[in-house]
Amino acid sequence: MLGGMQERDKKALRKRSVILSKEMVVDELLVQSLTADEILTDSMAESILVEKTSQKRSYRLLSLLPKRGPRAFSSFCSALKDTEQHHLSALLTEYSESDSREADTKRLLDSPFPLSTQEGVFAAKRARTHESVEMCLDADSPIITPVLPCTPDFYLSHYQQSYPMVSSRRGLALVISNTVFEATAPDLETRKGGEVDEEVLRKVFTELEYQVTVQRDLTARDMKMCIEAFGRQQGHGTMDSSVLCLLSHGVEGAVYGTDGELLPLDWVFEAFDNSHCPLLQNKPKMFFIQACRGEEMDCGVEQLDGPGRTSSPGCEQRDAGREGEGDGDGRRREERGRLRVKLPQRSDMICGYASLKGTAAMRNTKRGSWFIQELNTALRLRSRDTHLSDIMVQVNGRIKEREGYAPGTPHHRCKEMSEFTSSLCKDLYLFPKYHPHY
Repeated sequence: MLGGMQERDKKALRKRSVILSKEMVVDELLVQSLTADEILTDSMAESILVEKTSQKRSYRLLSLLPKRGPRAFSSFCSALKDTEQHHLSALLTEYSESDSREADTKRLLDSPFPLSTQEGVFAAKRARTHESVEMCLDADSPIITPVLPCTPDFYLSHYQQSYPMVSSRRGLALVISNTVFEATAPDLETRKGGEVDEEVLRKVFTELEYQVTVQRDLTARDMKMCIEAFGRQQGHGTMDSSVLCLLSHGVEGAVYGTDGELLPLDWVFEAFDNSHCPLLQNKPKMFFIQACRGEEMDCGVEQLDGPGRTSSPGCEQRDAGREGEGDGDGRRREERGRLRVKLPQRSDMICGYASLKGTAAMRNTKRGSWFIQELNTALRLRSRDTHLSDIMVQVNGRIKEREGYAPGTPHHRCKEMSEFTSSLCKDLYLFPKYHPHY
């Protein structure tokens, strides 16, 4: 006979049953852990897992545990930890310990003997509080590993097919970070953690040998003036690339100034096109946008096993035959040979977005945004031998793996997916810390 668990542990389960039913994920791993510890029998495990919803599985498990012996409570808490549900384990153990201390205190007060002078008898354990909803399971403090240097051999074997990147300063970089918004924009909350992003970007691009300027908390009008002034800087003429980072609240196609007015991103790109910014013609222009592009929360979907989906050829066929149109017109080719070379209005740009169209971007209030964290890590570790388009693919892969952690909120287990667009015409290697000798 296993008997029952201690009364204080039963009480903890009863008091926390509503939270457990709502937030606990009862999956095979949790049940197997309890079965391996001989808390549940195989038939009990089967009766739990056969339930169709997590809430029903939770209810079934919680009804069984109080009858499974004095070890059931500690084993259950360990199983929660093993399945990354530390917050639930902490809620249970803190309540159980608090209840035990209250009982001890009552016994002391009822005792005829003098009370102990230890302050710990009456010190209430501080309740554990959760961070804001913008949290993630796998985040640590921003990586501070130095940017790894490019080797001479790598440069010599790759520079011919890439954009020139030899200026002592690789380029000018501008970071605009809006974290505190004016009273005229009451719906725009302070972007806690935004200051971490701006510092991360300042450090990494400084190490990549960019001349970095950071501007904070600008209205939409001031953002526009700042960007125009940046585009006119004569330093662009002697440097090989440029970087612009915008960190703010946003919607699809625009970011907010601190006054609640929107700055269209299309205007930003136009400010650096071949017509408006001739000093950067044929040079790579990098943009990184950390802002929501809508309010929709990506709740994710369950991954199914099986062969990968094959892509439809329909999109490729849609433009079939267009490349050859007019190829036989010899006069046009002759005219092109005589005319001065022209550039398209917009080219040589790459832009990384923290989220997809219509969706929200995730930010940790202490460690900064997911997108900037992963971009920082990838630039530091991969720039030495990876061109920027591939770096952005790696950032996408890392973002895809991340998952929100905010129990009891709609953000719990939420997902994010970054993306980038590119009109680059060559490989963009940053060749960090390498300067060829001519």
